[in-house]
Amino acid sequence: MARRCVLTGKRPNTANKVSHSNIKTKKRQLPNLQKKRLWWAEGERFVTLKVSTRALRTIRKNGLGAFAKSAGVDLNQY
Repeated sequence: MARRCVLTGKRPNTANKVSHSNIKTKKRQLPNLQKKRLWWAEGERFVTLKVSTRALRTIRKNGLGAFAKSAGVDLNQY
């Protein structure tokens, strides 16, 4: 699986690591992804998703079904 949040679409970013002598080398900034088993109330079952911690906070606030619907994700696939 790719390092991508299923709900928000967050993915790795590329940036420059700058040394003291101003030499720039490429580095990857990875999102904080967690593989979580979440209860989906509308489907009355658990779904396992790879989500960012920011998405987990939004799920806790709005609910999994509402957040997935706004993100355009079909939870029947998971």
